[in-house]
Amino acid sequence: MKYATLGEIMLRLSTPGAQRFVQAKSFDVCYGGGEANVAVSLCNYGEEAALITKIPDNDIGQACVNSLREFGVDTSKILRGGKRLGIYFLETGYSMRPSQVVYDRADSAIAQAKPEEFDFKKLLADVQWLHISGITPALSENSAKITLEALKAAKELGITTSFDLNFRAKLWTKEQAQAAMIPMMKFVDYVIGNEEDAQNCLGFQMDGDVTSGKLDVAKYEIMLAELCKKYGFKGAATSLRESHSATWNGWSTALSINGKFYHSKHYDINPIVDRVGGGDSFSAGLIYGLTHFDDPQQAVEFSAAASALKQTIPGDTNHVTVKEVLKLASGDASGRVQR
Repeated sequence: MKYATLGEIMLRLSTPGAQRFVQAKSFDVCYGGGEANVAVSLCNYGEEAALITKIPDNDIGQACVNSLREFGVDTSKILRGGKRLGIYFLETGYSMRPSQVVYDRADSAIAQAKPEEFDFKKLLADVQWLHISGITPALSENSAKITLEALKAAKELGITTSFDLNFRAKLWTKEQAQAAMIPMMKFVDYVIGNEEDAQNCLGFQMDGDVTSGKLDVAKYEIMLAELCKKYGFKGAATSLRESHSATWNGWSTALSINGKFYHSKHYDINPIVDRVGGGDSFSAGLIYGLTHFDDPQQAVEFSAAASALKQTIPGDTNHVTVKEVLKLASGDASGRVQR
């Protein structure tokens, strides 16, 4: 199966160790972004995955392309041009101090791209699954149009689509998100998002407090089922994160599909090395699971284990194999040295 993702990839500059921005004299460099992270994960699982985006035709853009090629991502669908590559700065949190992200992505190549530049009938001709996140339509009015056109083309071509709601308050308001994203949902097969995403992007209300450290799984079962009923999704999924501190989280995932609810085993991630990309690795794990396992419970367990492992790895992307994910999903969380 060939997968494709559509979205922005950025230059990530993160403070070394647990330093604050005001302390840092240098930054660690990597490239990442929601959809790019999904593509890298799928390639690490031995699958074919492409990223559709636009990046500047300069040496920074080429370095970005090279970073994707390093992990086997198909870069043939990337458009070249535009002013710049987006940047984001990351200060990694520790204990009770949360992580911080500062964006410098205005006027990036993909944000300034025009819908007519993307021939989705051609770009998606060899694709069976398309994944997009809510970050992409948040970039600009044109990006929202490009997202909608991609989903429409996928539907016409019979391609399965997944959409990670992924609300970003620093990019747009919930009113803007709902105006753009609700009309897109008719073209989406599988939706991914927690209760905050559902509320901000779709206006869906669910009781619960994600900062309390305790989660009521039954409420998520109701939420996912109602999302499927309202929008006609084949499935709806969410991560369930218990945020005890910046470096200690409880973690599990859930899926509603075919009228049934599936919940993974619970992982206690302590300490977290880097939580950025955890949701993307969940999306990638779920996509892989749904396309490789007949039992939805296996798909959910794979997604939870994959995303838990990501949070032990620095950087945006998840560098684990199917074998490693299955080992953790089977119950081996000993962390013993492999000799």
